[in-house]
Amino acid sequence: MASGRRTRTPLSTFLPAVVPLGWAMAAGAVLLISGGHDEEPPRPPAALALSASAALSPPPTVRPLPPADPVRIRIAVIGVDAPMTRVGLDAAGALRTPPPEEPGLAGWYGDGIAPGSAGTAIATGHVDTPAGAPGVFYHLGDLTEGATIEISRADRRTAVFAVRAVELYDKKKFPSAKVYGSSGRSELRLITCGGGYSEDTGYLGNVVVYATLTAVT
Repeated sequence: MASGRRTRTPLSTFLPAVVPLGWAMAAGAVLLISGGHDEEPPRPPAALALSASAALSPPPTVRPLPPADPVRIRIAVIGVDAPMTRVGLDAAGALRTPPPEEPGLAGWYGDGIAPGSAGTAIATGHVDTPAGAPGVFYHLGDLTEGATIEISRADRRTAVFAVRAVELYDKKKFPSAKVYGSSGRSELRLITCGGGYSEDTGYLGNVVVYATLTAVT
């Protein structure tokens, strides 16, 4: 398994027929750099799928924060402690990822919601490198419900999120409305590649972590 080729899919490929203006431009699967691992990245168990009851659970009592750029993400349980950088869209309308030469860097969609603000914020990161070394989000599939994600922001506040679910999707069936839609709460999605691997197209799936704001420090 060695491709090292970055494959992106235009956002319009995954857009539903009607989408709210606030997240329409961010909709679409994030297809990250393919690497040379002999083994698949961790797969989330089916038990961690987002249930209908979880999707409809009452909003937390934590008040969303005003917008501020995120500067660092920490997920202690899987050893993530990484700087964050703003990413946007490329000419084809696909969400860019951090530079492949910086696999330890996490990106966030800077034209969307800031982590901690009301709405759904999007963060991406590489699963591995062309040489096969783990990337910043290699272990997303190991996360369990209730795991803590901390995002330090430029306003010196830290938005603390709790994992609600972790799912693996086929890139050809990426559920944009489910992943990017807003419940009105302050939520976070972490996205990386995962699942099977093809030498022609790279990883065949995306791992998505669903998390909700539970505290501000």
